[in-house]
Amino acid sequence: MSGKSTAARKSQFETAPPPSRVVDCENLLSALPHPILVISDDEGIVFANAAAESFFSMSASALTRSRISDIVAFGCPLLGLVEQVQASGATINEYGIEVATPRFSGAKLVDVYGGPLPEEPRNMFLMLQQRSMAQMIERQLTHRAAARSVSGMAGVLAHEIKNPLSGIRGAAQLLEPALSDDDRALTQLICSETDRIRTLVDRMEVFGDERPLSKDAVNIHDVLNHVRRIAEHGFGRDVRYVEDYDPSLPSVLGNRDKLVQVFLNLLKNASEAIGANNDGGRIVLQTAFRPGVRLSLPGSDTRVSLPLMIQIEDNGCGIPEHLKPHLFDPFVTTKTSGSGLGLALVAKIIADHGGIIECESEPRRTIFRVLLPMQRSRLGITPTTRES
Repeated sequence: MSGKSTAARKSQFETAPPPSRVVDCENLLSALPHPILVISDDEGIVFANAAAESFFSMSASALTRSRISDIVAFGCPLLGLVEQVQASGATINEYGIEVATPRFSGAKLVDVYGGPLPEEPRNMFLMLQQRSMAQMIERQLTHRAAARSVSGMAGVLAHEIKNPLSGIRGAAQLLEPALSDDDRALTQLICSETDRIRTLVDRMEVFGDERPLSKDAVNIHDVLNHVRRIAEHGFGRDVRYVEDYDPSLPSVLGNRDKLVQVFLNLLKNASEAIGANNDGGRIVLQTAFRPGVRLSLPGSDTRVSLPLMIQIEDNGCGIPEHLKPHLFDPFVTTKTSGSGLGLALVAKIIADHGGIIECESEPRRTIFRVLLPMQRSRLGITPTTRES
């Protein structure tokens, strides 16, 4: 192995910031549950936490005597990401990277997050999260399959239910004038319930619309400002809104009305999660440009760039653990009067835009994150990286 000695690497990692801050940094990295490596500018490993020891099946002392190229297979994409961070000084996110080493058979699929250390930019950190992007793809495909099944069901319901409902409602209206006040209340109940069922079928019919979306360049911040104004004057009037926008975010190639529907639904859910006891209720609307986020298409070597991130965060009660795997499935809801079609429709619309949606939730912090592609004509343009 070539490169600086372990002592030299450690001194490079430790001399720039004050010792107390170094200790705090090391303690923080050691406490994280995901594998963390700190790599010097000569690609030598200067720090590895316990999770990294377990991941690479090597002790921390062995790792810190190695270079990153010594512990992963030749041609591993991880090496290119290290070079990218060192050359650009920018942070990276990469989903679905295969990491293979002589220490374990087969490759492990990981999400990679990395960037320069704030206290010592000559060193960079890598965090490997063994949360397979393939699982996310599979989940998105499941959402689309579920949407297609609802589509087929909606077609049957439209023909087999809506027409009889019209007859039932019409008969109730014809009977109503000849009835007593008590009986008239029953015919009115029949009419209101048939209207409710018809509305539900109408909502399901949206899933059957397979026509290509009419797309234009859409300023996503205009969309978010529009839905925020609706919320402020209606269902979310008592909630505090925080905007954290990336002003250089390029336009989304999409359908403005559909995107308004998506984010209005997410904002309404966030407001309802905060609930009536909303002292300190807060919703954060955030956008960011993430040039390193790419998605592998199933059955193909093609990787689609999804750099446009739009995120809705609330400090409500969170989502029950048992519902998280099925959150975007039709008819799944926590609301007593909900139909369970809102998030399923959101997932369909985002899929129709070529993007994905994911959710992270814990008590007092729920995030719905939408990742969308750029317009093809601008795929080669990367905004200047800024720190917020």
